[in-house]
Amino acid sequence: MKSPSIACLALLATLAAITGCEHKQAAVEPESPAKVAEGNKVVIQPGSPQLAILGIEPAGQPQATVLRLNGRLAWDDRATVRMFSPFGGRVVRVLAEPGASVRQGDPLAMVASPDFGQAQADARKATGDFTLSERTLSRVRDLLEHGAAPQKDLDAALADFSRAQTELQRATSRLATLGGNTNGVDQVYELRSPLDGVVVERNLNPGQEVRPDQMLAGTDKLAAPLFTVTDPTRLWIQLDATESDLGHLKEGQSFSFSSRSMPDKKFTGTIDRVSDFVDPLTRTIHVRGSIPNPGRLLRAEMFVTAEVETGSGHASAEVPSKAVYLRGEKYFVFIEESVGKFARREVSAGSESHGRLLILDGVQPGQRVVSDGVLLLEQLLQTPEGG
Repeated sequence: MKSPSIACLALLATLAAITGCEHKQAAVEPESPAKVAEGNKVVIQPGSPQLAILGIEPAGQPQATVLRLNGRLAWDDRATVRMFSPFGGRVVRVLAEPGASVRQGDPLAMVASPDFGQAQADARKATGDFTLSERTLSRVRDLLEHGAAPQKDLDAALADFSRAQTELQRATSRLATLGGNTNGVDQVYELRSPLDGVVVERNLNPGQEVRPDQMLAGTDKLAAPLFTVTDPTRLWIQLDATESDLGHLKEGQSFSFSSRSMPDKKFTGTIDRVSDFVDPLTRTIHVRGSIPNPGRLLRAEMFVTAEVETGSGHASAEVPSKAVYLRGEKYFVFIEESVGKFARREVSAGSESHGRLLILDGVQPGQRVVSDGVLLLEQLLQTPEGG
């Protein structure tokens, strides 16, 4: 028979073993640091390491922003003409070189053209026929007054005079439109500048054959013009905007821009037109503006960066750009409802500037948003019971 002391020692050993098992069980099954509640909310317990790595700051009042757009400069089509020869023929002489200043009516090139010679001959013939019909009409009228000619001769003379007059008007108007004259039939057509400006492109040489439907070989254009004349003091700017920028752009709006060649110099312009459609290839909206260039410092085809000052528009708040993330085709942020409790909320994102993003709907100023660790919260939200 065991003594009482031995029985007590055995009982104490059993209790110690049970207590050790309980402590071991508690060590291998710690309490979960995070859990998901109500489908779109994450609750992180105080003291959890996940809570320590989150960055939180209040949403601010929306401020006026500067919208930055990439673009390039181009000739103003309202002050630019791309010239082709209306007649086929051979270039006899080139009178203007690229960079030359020209006045309206100045000859740029001379083209020997049988077609132009035919137009000159038609005009000269029409002039002769008109003069003859006019004299015939005067003579028949005189004879009719003296009873030496019947009325039908006068009617025929009037008809011939009308036809000759119409043909003369047609032939001379055609030559006048093309810049020719009826002083002779030399078959040499002078290609003249239709406006004051500068020759910026020339695609012909003496001896070259030209025709109205000509496509020049060795060029990347379907139909390169023989000359391009423009007013370089007027330029266009072509900007590429996104769909989210559309609400900040309107006709008549002023903007500033700079080029890489002159980064410290600011130029200004005005928006003329905002495209009515989205380019299906680039998914951008084309915006065109007018630029004064009196000093001729800017050049066509320069790449530039434009800055358009915009108001907050319909924005409700402003948050750090890193607080917003994309899930599928929608934007989300996490709002801190209380300490350790975060709710995911869908938002409408606006324009971005200097690391700040305008929120059009979904967040109000003063609400505390998660700026660091949003992807961790999204991961916890997708993991059942924070596991």
